[in-house]
Amino acid sequence: MPLGLHLLRLTLTQFRNYETLVWRPAPQISVLTGANGSGKTNLLEAISLLSPGRGLRGARIGELPRHGASAWAVASRLGTPDGDCDIGTGSAPDGPADRRVFRLDGAPPKNQAEIATRCACVWLTPQMDRLFQESASGRRRFLDRLVFAFEPSHAREVAAYDTAMASRNRLLAEGRADTAWLAGLEDAMARHGVAAIAARASVIAQLNAAPAEGAFPAARLGLACPIAAQLQARPALDAEDWLRAALRDGRTVDAAAGSARIGAHRADLTISDAATGLPAAQASTGQQKALLLGIVLGHAQLLGRTRGFAPLLLLDEPLVHLDEARRAALFDTVARLPAQCFLTGTDAALFAPLDDVADGFTVSAGAVSTWPKGAGSAIKPG
Repeated sequence: MPLGLHLLRLTLTQFRNYETLVWRPAPQISVLTGANGSGKTNLLEAISLLSPGRGLRGARIGELPRHGASAWAVASRLGTPDGDCDIGTGSAPDGPADRRVFRLDGAPPKNQAEIATRCACVWLTPQMDRLFQESASGRRRFLDRLVFAFEPSHAREVAAYDTAMASRNRLLAEGRADTAWLAGLEDAMARHGVAAIAARASVIAQLNAAPAEGAFPAARLGLACPIAAQLQARPALDAEDWLRAALRDGRTVDAAAGSARIGAHRADLTISDAATGLPAAQASTGQQKALLLGIVLGHAQLLGRTRGFAPLLLLDEPLVHLDEARRAALFDTVARLPAQCFLTGTDAALFAPLDDVADGFTVSAGAVSTWPKGAGSAIKPG
């Protein structure tokens, strides 16, 4: 199947447990197997860093270089709807060690949105199995990753909002009652915060309207946020005025709390089973995993229809908590998706149903080798 976005080549230098690596993944589905700690997730993390953000682990820059190295790099050759391009990221060559830079076809991009228009990644990791029991921030990051793929400018809105909020928090903590400065920061929070919430709400509405993907349950998504409620009742400019006033009136309370009690940073993603109404937090572990997979797979289909290319789909240990029927549903779905998919696991035999459509790779000690595979044979190491 023709893919609008696909990774042709990945090159790693001093990244995590890889000293050097040049890897050419499968055109459609790559299955990566190996022992725990062999570097499977590191490969997916490297791919995730080809798009803006902190990658699938949310790691700090200082955690990315190989042990003993001071610098790292991830480079790629990508096929895109606009033609092949080179995207690279890594340590700044002449800057601080904690700064990360991008290169697009060898030159610095104008901004990170220019990278996001070429490459989008969505992932599911074992850590996300706890998404429903943890704080709202994890669910918000999950939602924002889905939104970034649709709206590359969303990252800029969120970053601008966070910057203005941090400055306001600092002013309030220092007791500096500069009303003009505070008003300017609150104006920025209102404009960027309403834009961020509007983008989140738009993608949620699109996902809710999309059909369920394969045998996975349809999820009903919601946004628990007073700004979203304002946007349902009034125009965006009026919602901005409302948020400005709320921030202005809440300065004393916010100063005592150390942060704004209202804003885009307080939004929470709600997820429930569309058929039963059961909140995901009350579902079994297997049901929760099925709901998340349904959201991610449906998002890939929807993005393929709306933007003309699906994201690179990174599924780390996706078979955990899935029964045999759900594993079969996952394999059937990824085989039909218009997305290049990367799946990891420790048990190669579980991926046997993908033999006709996937290429297998063994990951071991910073090296990747291809599985020998004959027509019709089970997909497993030779």
